Amino acid sequence: MEKMIRTNGMTKKGSNVILPPYEPLTLCQPSGSKSDATWIQEIFQGTLTNETRCLNCETVSSKDEDFLDLSVDVEQNASITHCLRVFSDMETLQGEQKYYCENCCSKHEAQKRMRIKKLPQMLALHLKRFKYVEQMNRHTKLSYRVLFPLELRLFNVSDDAVNRDRLYDLCAVVVHCGSTPNRGHYITLVKSHNFWLLFDDDIVDKIDPMAIEDFFGLSECGVQKNSESAYILFYEARDAVNTDVRGGVGQVANASI
Repeated sequence: MEKMIRTNGMTKKGSNVILPPYEPLTLCQPSGSKSDATWIQEIFQGTLTNETRCLNCETVSSKDEDFLDLSVDVEQNASITHCLRVFSDMETLQGEQKYYCENCCSKHEAQKRMRIKKLPQMLALHLKRFKYVEQMNRHTKLSYRVLFPLELRLFNVSDDAVNRDRLYDLCAVVVHCGSTPNRGHYITLVKSHNFWLLFDDDIVDKIDPMAIEDFFGLSECGVQKNSESAYILFYEARDAVNTDVRGGVGQVANASI
């Protein structure tokens, strides 16, 4: 494919615009409520279970929380699987963060972790590339190289999760172009009918699947063909029976530009 010419991460046709950092989507209705569910909730909604174990009495409590997307921290030369593992790592609550145990009726050290209880039809993963640096008093972009596969199977799921071995296929990628979070341009890669398309404003080009690697981010040595890095990933469950799922994510991905 003959690629479009880009300068400083911007397409010739693209414009520099001031864009706020991405904020994860939240739900207004309580977990487990199915009344008046929107098509976005039917497609994107999953459930996290927050498990907390008191280290004094060993009592385990859990609380479910619905989500529409997962925001994960990024590290240099990491994979999306590693990012998800860090997301679900066991955290120790101690010091001022001690957990109030209702069984003990007092605060104690505890261990907490989050696992996925309900896997969504469409999994949206937000890479937290925009970080606030207190010393600089501003947000900066983390252009770290983060590898993401065309196929993904989640491992951080609860024991009682339905379809816990569900396999996902990458179907769309929202890409941020530019070196700072306040100015830049967004493009979208979308898989349609077994081939990939690149959407850049009113320009649409077919690309080779291998070209997706160009959007992993900067390597440690700083060698990269461009300043474009994946920002939001969309994975579709292979067993999803709703034929409208792909159309739904296409609308959402293009609306993100």
